[in-house]
Amino acid sequence: MIQLPSPSKVAAFDVDAQKGFTPLCPDELPVPEGHLIVAELNAQARFAGTRVFSKDSHPANPAWLATPEQPMLSPVEGENMDVRWNLHCVPGTKGFELLDGLPAETEYDFPVYKGVEPDMHPYGACYHDLKDRISTGVIEVLKARGVEIVLVGGLATDYCVKTTALQLKRAGFNVVVNLGACRGIAPDTTEAAIAAMKDAGVAMINSAAELTQ
Repeated sequence: MIQLPSPSKVAAFDVDAQKGFTPLCPDELPVPEGHLIVAELNAQARFAGTRVFSKDSHPANPAWLATPEQPMLSPVEGENMDVRWNLHCVPGTKGFELLDGLPAETEYDFPVYKGVEPDMHPYGACYHDLKDRISTGVIEVLKARGVEIVLVGGLATDYCVKTTALQLKRAGFNVVVNLGACRGIAPDTTEAAIAAMKDAGVAMINSAAELTQ
């Protein structure tokens, strides 16, 4: 069990819990079982006085777009993009939406919209760029609210969840990743991501049932 302080010192972070990362949008970036994380995200949020979310918010014409000639995960040149991806999470489409059962966006305490520029594809929710220089503001908001512990869940474990958790840890927060509130793209990269987070001092739980306050 992990003993948490009062809710005023705890935040819950829903990382990219969007339909575009689930089988609900099979032509985007469907993470296996990605649509099944809602109950655990809501369960961990009950321990938190602050709840924030991030969303990929990509244009319809990104420079990192995969093509038949340059398929997904093939490298792409650019300071703030590294590999190609299928088109996903474009505002105004189904894939951009938060998963059903999560709060309305206006019910969260702070939003992060990332990847808006066509030549930028960040993974972490704390910075707009890959060098962690341009803040999205979420670290500053959490610190201003007196948050000490951040409970993290979302999609996908091996990319945006991992990077966000590591960014938060480097910013000085105690970070707990709820694996029950996450799903990964592939077993090998997910296993490597979990190892990297543990090595950085990020705590891991399998469900919100392992939390107490």
